[in-house]
Amino acid sequence: MEHPAPRHGAQVLPNGGTRFSLWAPDARKVSLLLWSGDSLAMHATGDGWYELEHACGNGMDYRFVINGELQVPDPAARGQVDDPTGWSRVLDHSSYQWQTHRWNGRPWQETVIYELHVGLLGGFAGVRQQLLALSELGVTAIELMPLGEFPGARNWGYDGVLPFAPDSAYGSPDDLKALIDTAHELGLMVFIDVVYNHFGPDGNYLGHYAKSFFREDIQTPWGAAIDFRRREVRDFFIENALMWVLDYRVDGLRFDAVHAISEKDFLVELAMRVRGAIPRERHVHLMLENEENDPALLQQGFDAQWNDDGHNVLHHLLTGEQEGYYQDFADAPTVKLARCLSEGFIFQGEQDRRGHRRGAPSGHLPPTSFILFLQNHDQTGNRAFGERLSQLADESALGAARVLLLLSPMVPLLFMGEEWGSEQPFLFFTDHSPELAKAVCEGRRNEFAEFGHHQRDEIPDPNAVGTFDDSNPGYAMPKTTAQQQCLDSYRRLLAIRAADITPRLVGAYSAGVTILGEGAISAFWRMGDERLLRIDLNLGKSAVDVKAPWEKVRVLFNHRVDNASYTQGVLPPLSALASIDSGIS
Repeated sequence: MEHPAPRHGAQVLPNGGTRFSLWAPDARKVSLLLWSGDSLAMHATGDGWYELEHACGNGMDYRFVINGELQVPDPAARGQVDDPTGWSRVLDHSSYQWQTHRWNGRPWQETVIYELHVGLLGGFAGVRQQLLALSELGVTAIELMPLGEFPGARNWGYDGVLPFAPDSAYGSPDDLKALIDTAHELGLMVFIDVVYNHFGPDGNYLGHYAKSFFREDIQTPWGAAIDFRRREVRDFFIENALMWVLDYRVDGLRFDAVHAISEKDFLVELAMRVRGAIPRERHVHLMLENEENDPALLQQGFDAQWNDDGHNVLHHLLTGEQEGYYQDFADAPTVKLARCLSEGFIFQGEQDRRGHRRGAPSGHLPPTSFILFLQNHDQTGNRAFGERLSQLADESALGAARVLLLLSPMVPLLFMGEEWGSEQPFLFFTDHSPELAKAVCEGRRNEFAEFGHHQRDEIPDPNAVGTFDDSNPGYAMPKTTAQQQCLDSYRRLLAIRAADITPRLVGAYSAGVTILGEGAISAFWRMGDERLLRIDLNLGKSAVDVKAPWEKVRVLFNHRVDNASYTQGVLPPLSALASIDSGIS
């Protein structure tokens, strides 16, 4: 489909050569410095833009020189030779020969997400080696944590400063395309986590020549907010989204922390531009992380939101933890879980522990508007010691929660290693310069003051190589009997989801939740074919009375439930049972 050519960065021209463009409204002059040593003055074309066409093509390394003094990378570089301070590289996306030609993605209701960190799996090539196993597990989409070029060799990705350039530590842009190609051959979608709310603290030079990229009147946890009121700024990020979707053929984007973006109409425009750039038959999915629990965006071009509320209440019920943000879910957690399962968000305008109101009613949205998870990079890695649920919760309770995660009509997300109960931590890691590394370490240790019971010096240093190494989930490690049983459980549950839940998701809606006792509920959903899906879940310590099943019911999965007792109306502790009826008579 026709769409405007991107303006930011270096664009290889159809007739040969490359057009270089930089928005630098605060620069007096800008030059293009080529690896060959040539320095060429760029032309001011108005509104802060500097442009130049040159005969060089794919693979040429270059930098921009601001006011004859400061050498900077291209902020929209499609390729980067090394770190953000290094040379940018011209990239001709049309040079890659795609092997999968008829792939149009998969519809949203088929989505089962597997979030992973590319570096911990050995780069793009390492992830590619895991794709067959993930497909056989029952995953339908991998979600890559942010890829934009970041300082050093180790980073979660949220410190990226060059969002158009896949980090060179992971491999080349063609290596990423080969990964996506292989995923599509296996029927797997590829989602990428993108960060449009801030730049990392090391390697961002925009403030030197484009101060109006930011607005000082709004401060975020990362500094001055990005100014999405400006057309040039909006186009910078929209062009980035379009690059992933069109040039890399990814199947979806997850937008990090959009609550830190003050101009929500930018997000609506972005969704509209992406949707308008793809053929009607192609499936591309847009997902949000949004602490504001704003349901309006989920009706304006976005498919779903990470349901942190659902995670937080389940985490409290599984572990008993109530420090930090878990305080908001420790009071009446069963009531809160019931609201999550029936209406999506738990906070729909209520005050949190700090007196802030957040959220709006969401019960009108379909359950597939919410992505549910027991673990992810944030909720695991933002713990002081990165413990996984396998170390924090009873395995029987976890088994029950998995039934809810994988068989409810919400879209499930798994975090790498979760499927076999990996006990390796997932820690916060970086590879900053010594001065910044010290500041990050101090900040990290201060961050956990609210949690109260950690010794500062015990919290791992994010910059230490060992912190990164310890975070490897252990794909190559031999599995214990318990881990193999866990893996078999995930595989079986995902097969049931594919056969009995996914085909019925379109048109599904909540049919109510009954609270059975502390930590125990019966949740009902009327599916798209009018069948009634039922999940009985007891995360409490005592057996509870439960309404006996109706006639002509089919049990989908049984975890620790004695059929005789269940038929008599008893649901034991740490158990779950999912069933579906034969349809409305």
